[in-house]
Amino acid sequence: MSETSTTTEVASQYAAQVAGDLERNAKEQERVSGEIATLQAQLTALQHDHTVLVNVQQALAATAPAVESATVPSPRKKTAAESGSAKGSRAKKSSVPGQGRTTVKKPAAKKPAAKKAPAIKAPAKATGDKSAAPTLVELVRRHLTAQSEPRSAAEVSAALTQDHPERPIQTTVVRNTLESLVAKHQAQRTKQGSSVYYTAASAPEPATASETAAQPQKSK
Repeated sequence: MSETSTTTEVASQYAAQVAGDLERNAKEQERVSGEIATLQAQLTALQHDHTVLVNVQQALAATAPAVESATVPSPRKKTAAESGSAKGSRAKKSSVPGQGRTTVKKPAAKKPAAKKAPAIKAPAKATGDKSAAPTLVELVRRHLTAQSEPRSAAEVSAALTQDHPERPIQTTVVRNTLESLVAKHQAQRTKQGSSVYYTAASAPEPATASETAAQPQKSK
């Protein structure tokens, strides 16, 4: 019983495979038949165009000799009156003295070509322009000195960008510059909540005359 069942399963598998192959074969035949029909239609159209072109070529070849063989009108003969008037005009021309002489014109002397002026080179730009411009540290210090209230790094950056649009100024660079001024005691930093503000360091006031007199003199 086991061998019979195995044989049956193998036969069913082969049958299914053959059925699938037949189905694929039929579809492939349909596809190829469709392509053949399309190509046949294209071939028919090309043959028709070829026939039309051949007929046009033959018609043009037949009309070409007829155009070439067309008679060209012969030149009109001059009448006796016209020939007489022509002779009279020639006689008048010959009677005028110096009429038949041909004057030979002397070739005009060539003018020497004008020399091109040497191109004037533009003066080189001075290399000290960048060095003459104030540094970012100077701009930040001047801005803080001119302000009466504390300013944040973003406010300083916005003001400098508005005053100097030709220079790329970043808020991060301005904040680092402010911190370096604080480290050098050239600026003061205050914190209000989560915001940090900067002011210019106030210069020490000069001592008055009374304070100077009150200080003890050093013993010699």
